[in-house]
Amino acid sequence: MSTVDRRTFLRDVAVATAAVAVLPTTAAAADGGTGAAQPGLVWRKAPCRLCGVGCGLLVGIQNGRAVAVKGDPDSPVSRGMACVKGYHAVQALYGRDRITRALVRRQGVLAPVPLNEALDHVARTLRETLERHGPRSVGLYGSAQWSVTDAYIAAKLFRGALGTANVDTSARLYGASAAAGLRTTFGLDGAVGCYEDIEHADTFVIWNSNIAETDPVLFSRMLARRREDPAVRIIDLATRTTRTSYGADQALLYRPQAELAIANAIAHEIVARGWVNQDFVDRHVAFKRGTVGIGYTPGDAPPAGEDGTDASWDECVRFLAAYTPEHAQQLSGTPAERIRWLASLYGDPGRRVLSIWGAGLNQHTRGTWINNLLYNLHLLVGKIASAGNGPLGLPEQPCGGAAVHDAGAVSGALPHGSTTSEADRRFAAGIWNVPLQRIAAGTSPTAIPLFRALDQGELRFLWVQATNPMVSLPNLDRYRGAAIRDGRFLVVSEAYPTATTDVADVVLPAAMWIEREGIYANAERRLQHFEQMVRPPGDAMSDAAQMMEVARRLGHASHFPWDPARHVEQAWNEYRRFHDTPQRSLASIDELRSRPGVIWPWVAGRETRWRYNTKEDPAADPAHGDFDFYGHPDHRAWFWLRPYEPAAEAPDRSYPFWLTTGRVLEHWGAGSMTRRIPTLHRAVPRAYVEMNASDARELGIQRGEVVRLVSRRGSLELEARIDHRSQPQRGQVFVPSFDEARPVNRLTLDAGCPISGQPDYGKCAVRVERLTRGSPP
Repeated sequence: MSTVDRRTFLRDVAVATAAVAVLPTTAAAADGGTGAAQPGLVWRKAPCRLCGVGCGLLVGIQNGRAVAVKGDPDSPVSRGMACVKGYHAVQALYGRDRITRALVRRQGVLAPVPLNEALDHVARTLRETLERHGPRSVGLYGSAQWSVTDAYIAAKLFRGALGTANVDTSARLYGASAAAGLRTTFGLDGAVGCYEDIEHADTFVIWNSNIAETDPVLFSRMLARRREDPAVRIIDLATRTTRTSYGADQALLYRPQAELAIANAIAHEIVARGWVNQDFVDRHVAFKRGTVGIGYTPGDAPPAGEDGTDASWDECVRFLAAYTPEHAQQLSGTPAERIRWLASLYGDPGRRVLSIWGAGLNQHTRGTWINNLLYNLHLLVGKIASAGNGPLGLPEQPCGGAAVHDAGAVSGALPHGSTTSEADRRFAAGIWNVPLQRIAAGTSPTAIPLFRALDQGELRFLWVQATNPMVSLPNLDRYRGAAIRDGRFLVVSEAYPTATTDVADVVLPAAMWIEREGIYANAERRLQHFEQMVRPPGDAMSDAAQMMEVARRLGHASHFPWDPARHVEQAWNEYRRFHDTPQRSLASIDELRSRPGVIWPWVAGRETRWRYNTKEDPAADPAHGDFDFYGHPDHRAWFWLRPYEPAAEAPDRSYPFWLTTGRVLEHWGAGSMTRRIPTLHRAVPRAYVEMNASDARELGIQRGEVVRLVSRRGSLELEARIDHRSQPQRGQVFVPSFDEARPVNRLTLDAGCPISGQPDYGKCAVRVERLTRGSPP
């Protein structure tokens, strides 16, 4: 029998795990059986409720209940596959503690009341707050889990009818830097390519994203691509060794924050080695300098450095000259020869390169910058906007509103354009039939400043829908305290009790997923419609329906003149009016209903798979050559000169460890749904802290002992895991973020990217204190 080294063994385990996580066309029943051959079972299509990949599912309906799930073989996203969360998704509808009645806080206790009474109370309080304190005193914090029409209706009500600027969503926490990077480099949001790039690429460079666990269906497509072509290479560049690392051909480690230096060093090598596609650069690229030293406060001031100042090719070369691989090695710990090797993959004209990243880069004090720098690599070598060549950012959420032009429900956005533009405001006012002056002009607070305004008393009424900020916000204790201060009124639309409903004044029972009709968008710009398949329990209703009921009570019924049974179709038809151009056009509701997803822009019955490519994109003008980066007035993509800058907080003598956070295969988000799925909860019932074996040995910590993590913001007691799923580097610990009972965000930092407003709560400094052996509290 031959011996197998540890790396080979772990790699094979990772590959097998990814394969098992995405078994194709297997039905999983809500009761734990197969669900495949039950009499009277009717299968209906829907995109998965969880994460931003947008896998296609077939949901089995029997006797008015969702009882089974299998992968949709017609789905171009997942091709009959699903991950373990998708296979069990319908069980999230049927938790025993589902909220089915409205709750109003009386004498400090949430008590059930009739739904109409609760809606009356919300409308009355909202009206009184507006009359006493004006539109700056009210706000809405929505959800990246919203459907597109939920987001659109939210924007129309709060921006158009009520005139407040205080609107943002939890998409700010996951994909804001990705969106800002797209806008600054290309002038428009929305991915450049699509998932089909996976089947054309032969080189995958994964930047600090454990996609074997976070996006296993896409990782399985990469593994399948490698099986079909032995020349394919998967490279994992990360701050810790994960299951993705074990499945990769090469795994490279670096210190947190140092991806900025590595990306610039790769660009340095491409230039120094003469691998630049000079014709592409000359025809299609402009060079820009942004503001440096912009601080670490997410979104308190107008976005910094987005317009930039013009630079030249020579300035670019001089800027990159400082980022030698040796200098990047000093900052990152990644060997210089490995950085040169990475550069050779990008620079090889015979290789098609796909760069992939997610929250690990977007949750960053320079999140917009690192997105720009990854686009820079593809622009230098001309490997972009064509099959198998390009960047692919992966959000962690369905991003229904955020992925489709924001739908007007994120800070500073309108359904088309920005609140800073009078022309865009006038356009929106015309469609909404409201006075121009009703729509608040200028910038508006992003998520963290929005909750800071609640803390400081500038914001007095906040409606939170379909998200759990009292777990998901960084520096959590600060914002939990803000929500319970006197003079604040918090409304929460939710399906289950959460840490956020715990501090609410009114809780409205929300319909979930297939209990209502909707449209989601995924990371590749694919819109996917789903119909109502089952009735919501009790008084639960959709987030959009709740908002329209409150609008009617406030005297704004004329803005929502839609049949309640057809409001999704009617709202979608109105929303499409904002995007009636080849650059942004959207498919009709009938088209969406008939297909397992449509990639926008949708022009003359054709999807736009690769934007800016004049052979693929109807909006791209061939007069500019093979590519037309029409998002900017100069029809060029912008190469940004972005330097390395240190993290807002790094380990020191008092707090000597990096804490990094992230997801695990079985759970999603703050766990409020997946922890109510028995199979997933049993698999990973609580959060833990993974430690490097050498660090644990030096501290005298053994596997299973309880340790205390302490940051400058709080402390948390967790069970120590050593040689578990991932292997943190020395001086680093990792905690998954799904556990509401053990919220890692009590420790994390609310500094972030000033351009995107996205907080960098994926890393901060902590110390580890040994406590005692035994189970965690």
